[in-house]
Amino acid sequence: MDINTPSSFWAMIAQKYLYWHQPWEITQKGDFENLPIDWFVNGKTNASYNCIDRHLPDHAEKIAILWEGNETHQSQAISFQILHEKTCQMANLLKKLGIKKGQVVCIYLPMIPEAIYAILACSRIGAIHNVIFGGFSAEALESRIQDSQAQLVITTNISPRGDKRIAFKNNVDNALTTCPTVKNVLVIEHLKEKTSMQSPRDTWYHEHIDMMQKTCPVEWLDAQDPLFILYTSGSTGKPKGIVHAMGGYLTYVAYTFDIIFKPRPDKKHWCTADIGWITGHSYLIYGPLLNAATTVMYEGVPNYPNFSRYWQIIDKYQIENFYTAPTVLRSLRHEGEQWISPYSLKSLELIGTVGEPINPDVWTWYFETIGKKRCPVINTWWQTETGGALIYTSPDHLLASPGSAGLTMQGIEALIDEENLLYITKPWPGMMKTIFNDLQRFKNQYFAQPQKGYLTGDSAFLNEKNEYIITGRVDDVIKVSGHRLGSEELESAAISHPAVSESAVIGIPHSIKGEAIIVFAVAYPDIVISSQLTHDLKIHLRQKIGPVATPENVIWVPGLPKTRSGKVMRRLLRKIVLLDLDSLGDISTLANPDIIEKIVSILKGSTIEGTF
Repeated sequence: MDINTPSSFWAMIAQKYLYWHQPWEITQKGDFENLPIDWFVNGKTNASYNCIDRHLPDHAEKIAILWEGNETHQSQAISFQILHEKTCQMANLLKKLGIKKGQVVCIYLPMIPEAIYAILACSRIGAIHNVIFGGFSAEALESRIQDSQAQLVITTNISPRGDKRIAFKNNVDNALTTCPTVKNVLVIEHLKEKTSMQSPRDTWYHEHIDMMQKTCPVEWLDAQDPLFILYTSGSTGKPKGIVHAMGGYLTYVAYTFDIIFKPRPDKKHWCTADIGWITGHSYLIYGPLLNAATTVMYEGVPNYPNFSRYWQIIDKYQIENFYTAPTVLRSLRHEGEQWISPYSLKSLELIGTVGEPINPDVWTWYFETIGKKRCPVINTWWQTETGGALIYTSPDHLLASPGSAGLTMQGIEALIDEENLLYITKPWPGMMKTIFNDLQRFKNQYFAQPQKGYLTGDSAFLNEKNEYIITGRVDDVIKVSGHRLGSEELESAAISHPAVSESAVIGIPHSIKGEAIIVFAVAYPDIVISSQLTHDLKIHLRQKIGPVATPENVIWVPGLPKTRSGKVMRRLLRKIVLLDLDSLGDISTLANPDIIEKIVSILKGSTIEGTF
């Protein structure tokens, strides 16, 4: 087989990483000008079988999932055999509730093992799972259920998240007032508290699950069948239901997990992402389990009961792989090393980042303080739409360039055009199949120039080592006096100042420059804010990037508005500065909606002409 041609290479990968009940006839059908693209045409496989059943002869007693609860004394070790039984019981219960192949099941759950059982149960019987992040409001939940036309919702009554309690069932009840497609709600009793149940719609999981058989036949599915729908954030317009197909997605995440994270039989992999995001799908659930790896799942938050929780978990389970987001690292760095020093972290072999570009200063802190200068920092660049990582820093090289996204995966080809836009120039199996019920939007948004390839929406450049440096979303580019500056680049420069722990940078209209730079800065504890400090930060940015990067204003704030996945909402900051407060939209999906009022209050006591 000639693996130098893309179709032969991907055929080899699919054969290596998956069990196929029926071989495919054509590896790739279609291209960027003829969408959607079909991978492994007429091949049949099953996600649940590949994640569980095929491992049972050799790994039945091996731990598949290590679960750490919200409280430090809560934990479960779930073997592949137990995972098989629990998944089959859940699948049989779904069938009892009328779920059939091709129907959509909405999963609105916290980070508990039942969420993984539900995901794998859906894939076992051919249902399409639509996982919705547990932190979303009833309004956000409602729009995603409506768009996906879900038949059933799996949820819990109430769940802890740090020192808070999230009323999942309450949110579902409020959302379902306008969701006529939902016939049943399956409720997992996570905490024993009084719960409103609506008969005959609502069913208690614990009242039926033990009566279900522990075996369930596998539904062999076509490689083109949808495995799941996952919605991108609805914070900027109608949410998009990203559809990933069975054969291509499974092939790509199995392959990339193996290459990036180098699993071994004794290795434990902890991806801190929520299952409501693509990172949780690909590198907490499917990637590890397809490779028979042990995956760690944590219910709580990084700062409960204190800021040492992540490090305590790493030492407790002797975790080798740790994969988290730069926003988490910035927050933990901000709190100081007194939370880290009591823990050895000696089990760590590989530390990774995902979700956004990592500032060089944070990269260096991560490498030195967490990785002890002996663990490679694996930076990965990818999106909900791409299925898995496309660009990464190799685990075989200890020292990548701080902040670099690395090189393309084997099989991936990229292009940076004259406007610094990043394109992927050839199809790959992990790419999204379409936008749910909106093929035209799919074509228009991502393939407007099919001769260039898939438009990522990110800007980038190559450094002297030909590594990719992702500078941020195209819509986060600020143009000052004809110079294009990326928000991420400016933010990296800002947090390299010793007083600044976090920053967000936006551009606002300026009559002479076109746009002016506004810096929102969060200071470290015990830093005294002063006009001199503000002046120093302006000079610092000027020195780091150049005179064009001198901010018009610096605004010191107690925190930044972030989505539940940790992304800073620059759009909201721009509207606040421009006093466009009536069009902020639904801020309930923010992780910290109260910060908006605090920032507005700070701005009301300042003037756009002066230093904030």
